[in-house]
Amino acid sequence: MRTMIRSGRAVLLVLAAGLLLAACGQDETPQQQAAGGQERPPRSVEVMEMARQDIPLDKSYPSLLRSDDEVTLVARVTGFLEERHFEPGQLVEAGQRLYTIEPDLYQAVASQREADLQSARAELSRAQRDANRFEQLLSQNSVSRQQYDQARTELGVAQASVAQAEAALASANIDLGYAEVTAPVAGMIGLSQVNVGNLVSAGTELATITPLDPLEVRFQLPQRDAFELRRQLDDQPLSEVGASLQTPALEGNGVGNLQGNLTFLGSRVDQGTSTVQASATFDNPDAQVLPGQFVRVRLEGMKRFDVLAVPEIAVTQGLMGPQVFVLDEDNVARSRTVALGEVAGPWQIIREGLEPGDRVVVGDPAGIEPGAPIDPQPFGGDAGEIVDAVEEAEADAREGDQAAAVAAMGEGQAPAPSEGEGDQ
Repeated sequence: MRTMIRSGRAVLLVLAAGLLLAACGQDETPQQQAAGGQERPPRSVEVMEMARQDIPLDKSYPSLLRSDDEVTLVARVTGFLEERHFEPGQLVEAGQRLYTIEPDLYQAVASQREADLQSARAELSRAQRDANRFEQLLSQNSVSRQQYDQARTELGVAQASVAQAEAALASANIDLGYAEVTAPVAGMIGLSQVNVGNLVSAGTELATITPLDPLEVRFQLPQRDAFELRRQLDDQPLSEVGASLQTPALEGNGVGNLQGNLTFLGSRVDQGTSTVQASATFDNPDAQVLPGQFVRVRLEGMKRFDVLAVPEIAVTQGLMGPQVFVLDEDNVARSRTVALGEVAGPWQIIREGLEPGDRVVVGDPAGIEPGAPIDPQPFGGDAGEIVDAVEEAEADAREGDQAAAVAAMGEGQAPAPSEGEGDQ
């Protein structure tokens, strides 16, 4: 009887031990079971120790292209439009003759005023001689004081007549000059608003000249960008801030960006838009762009000072929002939720969640999970290089998948059904 009891207890102990071992086996992760219970090897990936730095910005601002020196030609005299000396759309030079408005008429008026001036000068000469003679006779008591005063009065009237004739001649010469309409600035001239043979009067619009080189762009800077730019200008003059002009309408046509310089930065913030006005000037020798186009202005050398930033590829999306992987003292990856700031080229500025000294995984985060061991590799500091490497690897993977799909189709294998197709 005792033997049977001992045998039953032994069986129960064996069963209990088996259940315990089975339970322990269920606690192992699939990776540990596949590796025979061994831990995963650390993954080699670039790690960056956080430190505050100055990050260059890559920002652009929308604007409308304009030409500050654009001129609308108007007639300054009345007369018939006799000639037009240009073709619409032609590039004209400053001082070039453009229109002729009945110059013979104004030449005749100028000649008449010249004759009037000569007559007034002759009268002035006679009055001057009479005044001198009466002055001498008065000293000899040969004429009365009244006669002398009359001679001096006639001399004054003659002098005024000469001045009046000179002014009339000058006015006639001005009108004669206005009979030939010339270009006040160099640029491209538009369509003529008046045809040859029509009567024009003072104020009639004739055409518009638009200078194309250089061009000015006015745009609005957010107040923070303006503040950072002024901080940067403490070390360099305004004219040394480079700018490039991007024209969306010409993208893909082989037209390069225009290069220029910042010429103005406002000193006050607009209360309605919280922006600061700025302007830049661009050389446009080949007339690649024209006023009125919508463009984007990119300022070169702008920075965010004393910020924490990581390569943009290091930021992933977690359950609590954007996150990065931070290494603990055992080189184990831990997720850290962060608040994002601006994107500056390949860099992502971090507003909250990281502190100087934190070690952040900045390599490709694909496949990394919290608790994964990491073999930290030094980061060279080039965020763009890491981003390019990841994009190249993803492109190679896509090409490999496409090649495999093509090979499978060539062998007559049906492609794997997409999810849900088997239930139809």
